[in-house]
Amino acid sequence: MAATPETRGVNGVTPQAVPFEPKLVALDVDGTLVDGDGVMRDDVREAVARIVAAEIPVVIATGRGWSSTDIIVDELQLPHGWAVTANGAMLVTYPPLRIESEVRFDPADSIAKVSKHAPDAIIGVQEGLTWRVTRHFPEGELHGDVQIESLEELASRPVSRIVVRDPNSSEATFNGMAQSLGLHEVAYFIGWSAWLDIAPKGIDKAHGLQRVVDELGLSASDVLALGDGGNDIEMLAWAGRGVAIGDAAENVRAVADHVTGRFRDGGTAEELSRWF
Repeated sequence: MAATPETRGVNGVTPQAVPFEPKLVALDVDGTLVDGDGVMRDDVREAVARIVAAEIPVVIATGRGWSSTDIIVDELQLPHGWAVTANGAMLVTYPPLRIESEVRFDPADSIAKVSKHAPDAIIGVQEGLTWRVTRHFPEGELHGDVQIESLEELASRPVSRIVVRDPNSSEATFNGMAQSLGLHEVAYFIGWSAWLDIAPKGIDKAHGLQRVVDELGLSASDVLALGDGGNDIEMLAWAGRGVAIGDAAENVRAVADHVTGRFRDGGTAEELSRWF
């Protein structure tokens, strides 16, 4: 049933409310569906089950690669449908697994800059369902086929994503590093715990979701999207109703149509229960 979400006013004037009825729900994973330990709340699982019962498509939209997204899809028992992974660089349908699209770019320049500025960081690239890394990431952070290679080998052919990780650094340090690198020909996203994602220019979650809604005969205005990270900004601004989890940073909250409660307080389920 259609409802009217809160609307933002300008100069104290409240604009006319626009009815909204979600026809697709796009969900970030980390900080939105699961906590920092990868644990999903029961109220989140139950809320998503109601969406599925209503026969509304649920699309996971995540910075994760597919090999660590499938466990979320399976836990939620989602039916056959789309998933946007690697921040929009890879789109799949599942089950069964089919890679529908993968955008790749030349990683050589970015790898050279990163290795110079952060010589102690671990660098990895994603190519299809395979990870190629300079050394192993902390346990549990990468899933699937992981191969150890030199920097030269990593930079030798196009990839869909570069990941830079330094367990001994901080998010603030990585923010400063990313800005100093001058990565103008690519897109980049700062993740939790000193994690930097580098993607093809113009590729983000909104880009991937646009392909999905086009395939389903829908539009951005039909989408309810929830997220909490810097890599969710484009998605929240793009969606008909973009909702930031209460834990989100101010720049994420600023683009959202609504800010729900913190994850630990049930904010995700609170928003989904408005509609389902």
